[in-house]
Amino acid sequence: MLCQGLQRQGGTSILRADMGIRFVEIKRSEDPEKLNNEWVILENTGKNAFNTRGMGMTVGRRGSAKKSLLGIIDPGFILQPGEKMRMLTGNPGTQAHGEPPPEDVVKNYFLFLPRPYLAGGAGTVLTLVLRGLPVSKGEFDPDAPGGVAPDKDKDKK
Repeated sequence: MLCQGLQRQGGTSILRADMGIRFVEIKRSEDPEKLNNEWVILENTGKNAFNTRGMGMTVGRRGSAKKSLLGIIDPGFILQPGEKMRMLTGNPGTQAHGEPPPEDVVKNYFLFLPRPYLAGGAGTVLTLVLRGLPVSKGEFDPDAPGGVAPDKDKDKK
């Protein structure tokens, strides 16, 4: 069975363009030890629920083909249309990682990573991938609203 967002065509899987998962916030921690102060917020702007189970997240630099896989999201979570989720870098049970933000409107999901991935600063590119195919991409820009650089490819259309 294929996960949400994939369709079969001629024996291969392709990603549907209407999935609508996007990065709406990318926040770097000022203190590299406080991993729960570094996060991304994803939003489902599509019409269907989206399951993140089994997706990976890569990190790279703008203009470089080299990417590192941060890990696989497991067990993952389901985003309903219009819903957002905050994915924090650290572990909620590790006091040294700092206090996570309150779950007021946006719920928290912890990645349990050992170190920050936004240490490279502006130009860091995060990509959600499913079976090696990109699902959503966000570039960190600390001067942009929400820390997400405008999508330059979108402006060309």
